[in-house]
Amino acid sequence: MSTPVKKVPIHLQSAQNRLLIKHGKVVNEDEITEDDIYIEDGVIKQLGRNLIIPGGTRVIDARGKYVLPGGIDPHTHFEFEFMGAKSVDDFYQGTKAAVAGGTTMIIDFVMPKKGESLIDAFYEWRQKGDDKVCCDYALHVGLTHWNEQVKKEMEALCKEHGVNSFKVFMAYNFMLNDAELYSAFDTCQKLGAIAQVHAENGSIIAKNVEKLLAKGVTGPEGHELSRPEEVEAEAVNRACIIAKQVDCPLYIVHVMSKSAGLALKQACERGTRVYGETLVAALATDGSHYKHECFHHSAGHVLSPPLRPDPTTPQFLMNLLAQDALQVTGSDNCTFNKAQKELGKEDFSKIPNGVNGVEDRMSVIWEKGVQTGIIDPCRFVAITSSNAAKIFNIFPQKGCIAVGSDADIVIWDPSRTRTISAATHHQAVDFNIFEGMECHGVPEYVIVNGRVCVDEGQLRAVEGHGRYVDTPVFAPYVYDPERVADLKPVKNGTHDDSLPEHFQNKVQIEEKVCPTPTLPDSAVSTPSCRGARPEGQRNIQDSTFSISEDLDVERKSCIRVRNPPGGKSSGFW
Repeated sequence: MSTPVKKVPIHLQSAQNRLLIKHGKVVNEDEITEDDIYIEDGVIKQLGRNLIIPGGTRVIDARGKYVLPGGIDPHTHFEFEFMGAKSVDDFYQGTKAAVAGGTTMIIDFVMPKKGESLIDAFYEWRQKGDDKVCCDYALHVGLTHWNEQVKKEMEALCKEHGVNSFKVFMAYNFMLNDAELYSAFDTCQKLGAIAQVHAENGSIIAKNVEKLLAKGVTGPEGHELSRPEEVEAEAVNRACIIAKQVDCPLYIVHVMSKSAGLALKQACERGTRVYGETLVAALATDGSHYKHECFHHSAGHVLSPPLRPDPTTPQFLMNLLAQDALQVTGSDNCTFNKAQKELGKEDFSKIPNGVNGVEDRMSVIWEKGVQTGIIDPCRFVAITSSNAAKIFNIFPQKGCIAVGSDADIVIWDPSRTRTISAATHHQAVDFNIFEGMECHGVPEYVIVNGRVCVDEGQLRAVEGHGRYVDTPVFAPYVYDPERVADLKPVKNGTHDDSLPEHFQNKVQIEEKVCPTPTLPDSAVSTPSCRGARPEGQRNIQDSTFSISEDLDVERKSCIRVRNPPGGKSSGFW
């Protein structure tokens, strides 16, 4: 049974205007170039200088600004029923907020009830999302129980529904034991999927909760006390050991502590194929808030694993991202309002776990990473977009600015600032954990599938504009690292009307390696950015053309970054 294909309404198709972005600094994970970008029908058609474009094309001047691939948030929970409450950001409100902040794709989690069919739960999430999303989305699937039927449904999801990632839990009431983890990882490896793990020792947490409540500790401070960072680190280490037994690629979601980050790094050094995600919350705030005298404030920061009381943790995790010991940043956006958080007013273990972040992720990471000098703009692109696209096998369709890629683009103004507040954010939740933080770096334009959805800072997101995106199995970045160089897309030239096969998200579970994502020679009609560009090309409808129009701007055709894609780069701005 194949996944239903959503038809894009005619009025949205006609709204996809031709667009030219000029004079910006185009930032990919490995280089900054000074190129113009021509977009048509939601796809980047040309990249270079002095492009020939049709009349009637809208021109955006990005002079003095960065032009980035749209952010990919690989960790959201919209409309999620959990701990007796339902997260208040639905797929419309959540993706609208994502777009406002510069994120142009999210990956949400299908969470079957214990014993429920994975396929049924998948369709339930598609019904929630398809007509609401303002940007493209994909789905991970949670494994909340384990049996032979689950194995069969995992295979069907990979073959027929474009799913290549499955999440297991080592805590909560749907945690799997070690033997079940082994079987789940083994199945993922055989299917060419990637296993995701919520790494906390659930058994220890349960005992700690029991002890703390018996001592009269009922407030939000008990949340972190019940699950200290060594409990997270132990689970990370154990998950890595189990995954290595069956040679399964592993993705640790929301690494929140120094100890867990080091455990992951050490496992990688031992040869485990493991990738680490941390959260924007962990990079910008800490666990001191759990002792705040206001219950709503402290409960508003409750998530699992929790924020850590060590105030040096955020910078430590940012340094791990700079060193490529961690590769990805997510939001884990799972928002509950004040009334819902009060379900745990007399018992911290009943506070619904979750915080905001989908809207503020890009600006906060720029502030804490680029603005402080810990990472450069290329690494920013890697950890907010490109690495997620590679791990979940949608690169170079997503996660880069290249000929033939989807026109998901952010024009980023590094000189503007904004102050984060629940009073002005676009999310449904009534609390923001980044309240009052001033961020340098603001998305001035956000383009989703070729449509300008943030226009000079004004949000114009359209409900239902997004599409479901397949994530094919056997991602080369994960399963065949020697072929990572083959993923390098065409960064300059002209795209013809026939889309290469690797952009069509076809799942090929029979093959151990998916089709090589490189564009055919026929798709290129101009030289790469390293060679001389042909002179005299212009918009033939533009009567005001001047061959000297850009002589007032000092330009370099290409700036290379050392040690791409993961190593820390420096010395180019």
